[in-house]
Amino acid sequence: MDGENCSSLTEFHLMGITNNPEIKATIFTLFLVVYLIILVANLGMIILIRMESQLQAPMYFFLSHLSFCDLCYSTAVGPKMLVDLLAKDKSIFYGCALQFFVFCIFTDSECLLLAVMAFDRYKAISNPLLYTVNMSSRVCSVLMAGVYLVGLVDALIHTTLTFHLCFCGSNEVNHFFCDVLLLLLLSCSDTQVNELGIFTVFGFIELSTLSGVLVSYSDIILSVLKIHSAGGKFKAFSTCTSHLTAVAIFQGTMLFMYFRPSSAYSLDQDKMTSLFYTLVIPMLNPLLYSLRNKDVKEALAKLKNQMLF
Repeated sequence: MDGENCSSLTEFHLMGITNNPEIKATIFTLFLVVYLIILVANLGMIILIRMESQLQAPMYFFLSHLSFCDLCYSTAVGPKMLVDLLAKDKSIFYGCALQFFVFCIFTDSECLLLAVMAFDRYKAISNPLLYTVNMSSRVCSVLMAGVYLVGLVDALIHTTLTFHLCFCGSNEVNHFFCDVLLLLLLSCSDTQVNELGIFTVFGFIELSTLSGVLVSYSDIILSVLKIHSAGGKFKAFSTCTSHLTAVAIFQGTMLFMYFRPSSAYSLDQDKMTSLFYTLVIPMLNPLLYSLRNKDVKEALAKLKNQMLF
């Protein structure tokens, strides 16, 4: 392949969610509201955890980072998607690499963070007297540094491999953001290395996350069974329900999106699935934790009273 053909593509054109002008305004309004809820809920959760002394436990430290990841990867996708619903020019090139890079960092980080949060719940339930010692601020900081480092390295690998490919055909991406799978379909280069990288690295992250969650919750169940009182068992399990719900929703969606056989791909279905994990999940996570967590509800009530009086 000659260099001229390889370098002829200078930009991508995102086709967006829909080209139907009759429903664009409705979709724009709906997802503008969703994105504003994401901003308010996740920023509110981060600020609340930083401000309230009763939320200074390791569990809430990790929860603040979960909100940060949700906020970052939804912001990498949401504003551009909203602009494209109203704009005629939907072109993106260097912004495509940046969008994918940021999105990859924080989705990978969230995958691993969910496993770290499961480990935190195991430490809290299995040995509550030593919980603050085992999960000291230094340990929590090291765990989060490892989570972000893995996300950064993975994002660098995939972004570098993807945007060194030749794109010499169509520049139309039938999606509302620069997803690596669709970019590979547009390339006229050999993408076997890229596909192997996605399967290996992302597969490792998913396997590590699911294994960590399963091992942690197996140990949690064994620890809870040793508790004699029914009330104690219920209290122990109740601290895990929000996290389990978040894991089930996020991991289930990611596995469906990236680990299906190619014969099961449907572009319209993929757009709906992508909307779910790029915008709906970041909106649901802070609501799950604020509505189902006693400490968070008490901190919210306390802050509300302080603001009113």
